[in-house]
Amino acid sequence: MRLALSGLAHLRSLDEETLGDLKLAVTEACSNSVRHGYGNGQEGTVQVSYELQPDRLIVEVEDDGPGFDPDRSREPGEELSEGGLGLAIIKFVADEFETGERREGGGTRLRFVKFLAS
Repeated sequence: MRLALSGLAHLRSLDEETLGDLKLAVTEACSNSVRHGYGNGQEGTVQVSYELQPDRLIVEVEDDGPGFDPDRSREPGEELSEGGLGLAIIKFVADEFETGERREGGGTRLRFVKFLAS
């Protein structure tokens, strides 16, 4: 996906900062899926898809792990566990963010949108 984002950068003339932000957000989303969805050594699938629209890039990362409670995400001031910044980084980088259960049921779907300069 990081390579695909580099290709998109040429199609849409993304600046280096935006490209770096997108790569970081995708990396964090995938890392979260692997760490939290399959952290006990079980096998599974992480699917990354994107949709490039004239004014935005929409990215979805889905896994078929046990899922997580989005209401249990870290509260402000709560101690961070090691690697506990993933969702905070994605929320900071993205213009829109949502997470929940996959459409097919079970697992987790994380979706974020980055608005692109015209």
